[in-house]
Amino acid sequence: MKQHFKMAALSLAVISSTSAFAQDSSEPAYKNWIGLSGMYYNTDDSRPLALTEGGVYDDGQGITGEYGFRFTQSWAARIEITKLDLDYGSNQEADGEMVGVDALYFLPNDVWYLFGGVKRQAVGESTTLGNIGIGKHWDIHESVKLVTEIATYHDFGEDYNDFSVKVGLAIPFGKSTPSAPRDSDNDGVVDGKDQCPMTPAGVRVDATGCSIDDDNDGVLNSVDQCPNTPAGTRVDATGCAIKVKDSDNDGVEDSKDMCPDTPAGVKVDAKGCTVFDEETVEITLRVLFDNESAVVKMPRDPEISEFAEFMKQYPSTTAVIEGHTSAPGTEAYNMDLSKRRAANFKEVMVDMYGIDGSRLETIGYGESQLLDPAQNAEAHRVNRRISVTVRDTVKVAEEK
Repeated sequence: MKQHFKMAALSLAVISSTSAFAQDSSEPAYKNWIGLSGMYYNTDDSRPLALTEGGVYDDGQGITGEYGFRFTQSWAARIEITKLDLDYGSNQEADGEMVGVDALYFLPNDVWYLFGGVKRQAVGESTTLGNIGIGKHWDIHESVKLVTEIATYHDFGEDYNDFSVKVGLAIPFGKSTPSAPRDSDNDGVVDGKDQCPMTPAGVRVDATGCSIDDDNDGVLNSVDQCPNTPAGTRVDATGCAIKVKDSDNDGVEDSKDMCPDTPAGVKVDAKGCTVFDEETVEITLRVLFDNESAVVKMPRDPEISEFAEFMKQYPSTTAVIEGHTSAPGTEAYNMDLSKRRAANFKEVMVDMYGIDGSRLETIGYGESQLLDPAQNAEAHRVNRRISVTVRDTVKVAEEK
């Protein structure tokens, strides 16, 4: 059982090794070989002699002749005949032959080869063996190779394993004579690599067989009348720059410009239209009132004018005008006063500055939101107020 396992494991190792390399179907350096080798052959300790003789075989030696056929760079086969002498007993020998065939797999660059096959051995009794092994053809001379191999054998009937070591010489012959690669258009690039197979005679080509375009404008040197065109320039069929009209000087020609009157200095997209960024804009205003008064004292104050201009510049904005009072007075009175202060400021925005009333909302908070809770004249002064904040997200043209 153990011997079966060893043979199976060795077989699996050889199969795994061969599958780890890509098969090469190219022509081999030689097509055939003949070889002659000496063999050391070691038998399984339990391998018996013929039933009429009794005992077991010992090791032995042999002379092997082989003839090989190499189909591709990777695959080959051979026929092998060995004159084999095996020792047994006291200085006794049994001789016979071992004949068989092997399939060989040569790894890349012939670093070594793996083989497996079937042998028929007739020494004493005839038996059929399966064998696998590894070997190498060492280069001694271009016409002579040194052969080294090690192999293991498994008897299918008696369940024993032998092994052998072989050293000899091989003579390869039948060298491949590959034909010269074809170059149909005579441009110096073989057809297998030529991506432009009909190049006119005399035209300079690159490694792919295509005419060279030194300035990379898409027009080959052979027809390029403007050979030094700057990178990115649009050219005509002769390789010369195409003059285009760009009325607003935004870098997009008129025929493709969807926004023909773009302001100078702004960034545009591929259609010639302004590229915008989003930006948050905001303004806050606070107006103070006299004690118990809802009158806006200085409606033309610069800060109020600036606020109105902001509302006009961003017409989509709306605002909430908040009215407030100081602490003195009843809560009801202060609430009414705060509402009147907010309403009066709205009237100023509508009547004096022309702001649409629908954009303005008013609300009174009375004394509920004091800026300064202290009970002194200064605290009362800052608490008598309206406050309003306008905030919006707007699109702003990007600059070049």
